[in-house]
Amino acid sequence: MEETTAVRRRPTIRDVAAAAGVSRGTVSRVINGGHWVSPDARTAVEDAIRRTGYTANHHARSLATGRAGSLAFLLTEPQHLLFADPTFSLLLRGAAEALAQRSMTLVLLVAGTAAERANVTHFVSAGHVDGVLLISSHESEPLLDALLEAGVPTVSCGLPLGHQGDFAAVSVDEEGSAREITRYLRAQGHRRVATITGPDDTPGGRFRLVGYREEMGADFDPLLVARGDYSRESGARAMAELLERTTDIDAVFAASDMMAAGAVATLRKAGLRVPEDIAVAGFDDSGLAASHDPPLTTMRQPWERLSAEMVTLLLEVIAGGAPRTVTFPTELIVRESA
Repeated sequence: MEETTAVRRRPTIRDVAAAAGVSRGTVSRVINGGHWVSPDARTAVEDAIRRTGYTANHHARSLATGRAGSLAFLLTEPQHLLFADPTFSLLLRGAAEALAQRSMTLVLLVAGTAAERANVTHFVSAGHVDGVLLISSHESEPLLDALLEAGVPTVSCGLPLGHQGDFAAVSVDEEGSAREITRYLRAQGHRRVATITGPDDTPGGRFRLVGYREEMGADFDPLLVARGDYSRESGARAMAELLERTTDIDAVFAASDMMAAGAVATLRKAGLRVPEDIAVAGFDDSGLAASHDPPLTTMRQPWERLSAEMVTLLLEVIAGGAPRTVTFPTELIVRESA
């Protein structure tokens, strides 16, 4: 019985890539009619397809016979974060506007659990959408492999860690932005500048820490680094952790405005004033920063440009183009908190 099952297993893109000696991304581009493939690689893939008996799924066939006219906005986080984190709603609104200009439809999908991931994988692989706008991807996110395996055109918001080059991506200069805001805080006379980072398996968590560390140089101290998950609650916990470790913090750079707001709440409970005792800066400028008390100094991400460029790059891939990565600068916005 086991032998029969193994023989009947449907060949996958992974099998074709192994047989052809190329990446899964190259196989996906050949199947989707991409032009950015060398003749030798194309020949190797086509030969491997014949030898393995691989049959393109419904999604790949739909690209040749007619498209769905819609793109998926895929959030790989728990459902409540769609409403709790203002950055997601900004990206959603921008993507919807970009598609409306093209007479296309945006389909909202959330995959924060294993069951949701399985449903989403089946849905997008079946050709119900022409491609995926992948939001908030983690390096360990299994959907990255699933989308690549299914040959679904995808663009990532932020560098897709572990899959650079496999997918198109739109990002901000994470390291440069962190260096700039850390440099600003130090220029204000702050020497013991702490940071609250995002998760290490996200591009923002990883590269903003790198930029902070580079700017701190010889003054970098591991005791001044605490980790959060971008939420207000994690910022509050991380700030409490920092205060337990050391009492000589001058300023804090949080890798999101939500965490910065949490840090301010903890500082106030501890009887400390912002910015008189400790300055606080965030990252995003998604609306929360301007309305916060005190208003937050932060790095502004170009939300409309990010959304519009994601749609543009994804449509390029759907049309057969090679996946590109576009990086935008951020802007330092100085307010009362620092």
